[in-house]
Amino acid sequence: QVQLVESGGGLVQPGGSLRLSCAASIRLFSIYSLGWYRQAPGKQRELVASITSGGSTNYADAVKGRFTISRDNAKNTVYLQMNSLKPDDTAVYYCNVGGLKSNYWGQGTQVIVSS
Repeated sequence: QVQLVESGGGLVQPGGSLRLSCAASIRLFSIYSLGWYRQAPGKQRELVASITSGGSTNYADAVKGRFTISRDNAKNTVYLQMNSLKPDDTAVYYCNVGGLKSNYWGQGTQVIVSS
């Protein structure tokens, strides 16, 4: 019913940038809030950024000023632009859709920030 495919991760040096993409197979994409989450080994999954159907955004304190979430409703895609990356940003990043009866996690995309 719902499929989420994250992409765009990779290995970058501290201070570098990446843009993550999440393609969602879901009808009426434009009405849903969307979120990016991340999980580091041995850590709990945390919400990094969210965006509502109206375009309002929220960010975790750890990424404010560095990350930007956006959406392209015509492409059923949500993005996470990550700048000034730090080693603490290393994690597997996932997207999700708000307001559904079930969570449909994709495979995630790995981000490693290391020198």
